[in-house]
Amino acid sequence: MTTEQPQVGAADATPAGPPGRPGTGTAPGPTSGSSTAAASDSGAGATSGSGTASGSGTASGSGTASGSGTASGSRAASEEQAEAVAAPSIRRWGGLRRARGTKAGDSPSLRPAVPPRPAGSASKTDGDESDKGKTASLSATPGDTKPATDGPQPGDAKPGSNATPKTGTNRDGDTKPVTDTKPDGEAKPASDGKPDGDTKPDGDAKPDGEAKPDGEAKPDGEAEAGSDGKPAESTGRFRRRKAALPSTRPPGAPPDPWTVFAQTSERQPGRLRRALRVTGRALIHEYALVIYGSLLLAVALTWPTLRYPLHTFPQDIWDPARQAWQVSWAGHVLTTEPVRLWQANAFFPERYSFAFGDSLLGYAPAGMIGSGPLAAVLRYNILFVLAHALLAIGGYALVRQLGAGRTGAVVGAVAFAYAPWRLAQEGHLDIVSAGGIPLALAMLARGHGWSLRYGFRPGRRHAGWAAAGWAVATWQVSLGFSLGLPFAYVLAGLIVVVAFGVLFRRLRRRSPVPVLGWRLLVTDLLGVLIVAGVGALIAVPYLRVGDTVPAGTEISFFSPPVRSLLIGPAESRIWGAPHAVARESLAWSAEMSLLPGFVLYALALVGLVFSVWRMWQRLLLLAAVLVSAVFTLGTTFFEGRWTYLPLFGHLPSSFGVRIPGRLMVWVTLFLAILAAGAVAEFVRRAEHLTASRIPPWPGPWLRLATFVPLLLILLETWNATAHPVVPAQPAAMRTVTGPMLVLPTGTLSDQTVMLWSTTRFQDLANGSGGFAPRRQSELRRSVAAFPDAASVQYLRTLGVGTVLLLRSQAAGTVWERSGDLPVDALGITREDLDNESVLFRLN
Repeated sequence: MTTEQPQVGAADATPAGPPGRPGTGTAPGPTSGSSTAAASDSGAGATSGSGTASGSGTASGSGTASGSGTASGSRAASEEQAEAVAAPSIRRWGGLRRARGTKAGDSPSLRPAVPPRPAGSASKTDGDESDKGKTASLSATPGDTKPATDGPQPGDAKPGSNATPKTGTNRDGDTKPVTDTKPDGEAKPASDGKPDGDTKPDGDAKPDGEAKPDGEAKPDGEAEAGSDGKPAESTGRFRRRKAALPSTRPPGAPPDPWTVFAQTSERQPGRLRRALRVTGRALIHEYALVIYGSLLLAVALTWPTLRYPLHTFPQDIWDPARQAWQVSWAGHVLTTEPVRLWQANAFFPERYSFAFGDSLLGYAPAGMIGSGPLAAVLRYNILFVLAHALLAIGGYALVRQLGAGRTGAVVGAVAFAYAPWRLAQEGHLDIVSAGGIPLALAMLARGHGWSLRYGFRPGRRHAGWAAAGWAVATWQVSLGFSLGLPFAYVLAGLIVVVAFGVLFRRLRRRSPVPVLGWRLLVTDLLGVLIVAGVGALIAVPYLRVGDTVPAGTEISFFSPPVRSLLIGPAESRIWGAPHAVARESLAWSAEMSLLPGFVLYALALVGLVFSVWRMWQRLLLLAAVLVSAVFTLGTTFFEGRWTYLPLFGHLPSSFGVRIPGRLMVWVTLFLAILAAGAVAEFVRRAEHLTASRIPPWPGPWLRLATFVPLLLILLETWNATAHPVVPAQPAAMRTVTGPMLVLPTGTLSDQTVMLWSTTRFQDLANGSGGFAPRRQSELRRSVAAFPDAASVQYLRTLGVGTVLLLRSQAAGTVWERSGDLPVDALGITREDLDNESVLFRLN
């Protein structure tokens, strides 16, 4: 049975509308057409379709065709009429297919099968569109209209064919049969191996979405060529393809600046620029800021030390004058005659006179700058302020290395550096200069990769930091044994603990990474040897100095009671007056007012229950506080038999370790670490609470609250230290040579005379300090009646050839009238240098 082509009546075509109205396209006007055909057979199928397109110039058309299994009429005539009516519709649907293309997820059944167009019709139509300069943008939405097709539709089976119509799903979810249509109207099964919805005129299959006149498909985005050979403007989203830009420059043209810029390598910075970068980063480093802040805080909290730095001393003029002389002598002798280092010009004719107290040898480089009393006073005041700054820097470094945050480290550093008990020691530069202790411990801990909070971290080991730590420890020991010897004991204990820890770790678990490493091990061995060697060399002259008072008696006298830990010094502006009565009960209030601060006590107690340190670490710190407090109280506990005396009781008095209260530096350090842990934990929780709230409302107030402990500690450090004026140097001290004796002589006045001698460093029989030999007392008794025969003979025995009497200083003493007594019978001469000075020559 044959199927007759459906006939399309010409009367069904709708004339085109006027141009420019909706529904018109590039064709002369909208075209609509319908065709119906009826046939009677065993099966009938009807297919209807409509298509619309709209755009700036729009076209619409519809076509309907129906057919039956029987043919009626002339086949040739029906073909001509069908082609005449279906050609515009075919072109429109072909454009729709090209405009829509093939999108991901679209069902191939949505694209209408496009029959071949008659030859010349496409070019004519396209040419018309090109002439008009318009493009029809076709859009098809699901459910609008169905494309009209020419020829048999799905369901119209060809006689003798067993093909089963293939179905597809459109966007609306409707299932439609899909077939491949040939120009002669024969239906081809979709299972022929070709992609669904692909139309192949004349039997040639092309890729989806490509339609080409005369049965050939063009690639997407490529316009069809018109009859004149020029590319025709495409419809929909298709644009005219522009000519490709040249990829090379013409000969003789300059190089492309962008290419030259891209190929130019970045210029490497020179040495100067790299040095400036490193310097800039160093100037804004955390520890650089700590140094700046510590210096400013030291100047403020020691004020007015630097107000008149050439003419005043902090606290008194006695001990500072002697220590200013010590620094000057060390700098002078090391640049002129180093072998005479321990044979100082004072205490003539005593040997090893530079060992009569803490030598402050570590400050010798500063003593090389300048000469005379004014330079010595200025140097002392600068070192005094720098020593306070170093206390804060060392305290911050240690607490930070142990694991506390910045705020906690600042609180701990200030509490350690400016504890109230230090105000009573402002006249002792050797006691103020304790900043090397925490700084050396911080460097050693960092070099060994150890932290109290995070434990041992092998990856953070650094032999350079360990070497720096040993160097600072050596410098601290060189300042004096009052603090250097206890520090050496602590280092020895740490060495023992580390040795046992390394051995235990090695035996318990064999790790491929050594605990120390050979570099760090060599550094530690050299560091221990250097510290021990320097300490031993300095100790030799101290051991040769004869002792004056039994050690047990002196230590017992200076051992403070337990209540002294709660008594503030007289130099404290906050606790000085309230604790005046309590200080009167102390045997030596200057060395027994040991209050570290009530705020520090409170923060340390809080740190026992609320801290970043673990519980066992808090208990360890508490034990360290108690043990150091027991040593600080000297013979108060068990008469010192098991505590202080075994460590310090066998050393001579010249070592300066017979004042147990100076070990308060260790009590303060451990209390500061406990307090820093509490503040650090408070800051951590405040930050966590702030981060969990939106907006962080309590954040600013909590941040401000973290500075309250710091402000309270600073309030307790408010000092009332006196700054007396240093007596001016007599003119005769700049001209008279030695050996000489200056009258009046005494325990306090001799220290000023030592300062005056920094111009010429002539030999002096005067001398005083932390330790005084028995000969000094004998000297003062022997010259009490000067000038007389006994005193002159005694001085000649000592080798003294000149005596200088200062009238202004002798007022009120036994030497007040010595300048007016006759000397002719004594074999000496007298010379009045000025109204203030009288010179006696004994030879």
